[in-house]
Amino acid sequence: MAGLLGDPQVMQFYPEPKTREQAAAWIAWNERNYDEHGYGLWIIETHAGEFVGDCGLTWQEVDGVSKLEVGYHVTPRWQGHGVATEAAAACRDFVREHVGTRELIAIIHPDNRASERVAEKIGMRRVEDAHAASGARRIVLSMTL
Repeated sequence: MAGLLGDPQVMQFYPEPKTREQAAAWIAWNERNYDEHGYGLWIIETHAGEFVGDCGLTWQEVDGVSKLEVGYHVTPRWQGHGVATEAAAACRDFVREHVGTRELIAIIHPDNRASERVAEKIGMRRVEDAHAASGARRIVLSMTL
């Protein structure tokens, strides 16, 4: 995870790549998500066990409202091969079957067209162009489940 979250190409739409300590904090945050909700981010790997990235579900604050987000990061070697789309679709299906929410969102940097395409492929549509509390630009895509 430290290699993935520390990769400048993977994190190009974040303020900066994460340090090893920040990656450890990311993992701890994810463990808390599992404790509280029973789900979070899952590791993506090949059948042979090669690490590909992560994808999963986290609750995010959007305009003062808690919403369930699908998020994904894929190593550069595996980008453009449909892995994020397949993983995000599995998350969407998991929410439909196991989570009691009627909406799924994706929060994406407006210049990250590849990530926006993944969200669109699983059925999301752009609903908001805004700034996060941090001041960072973002778009929000959403779908009703």
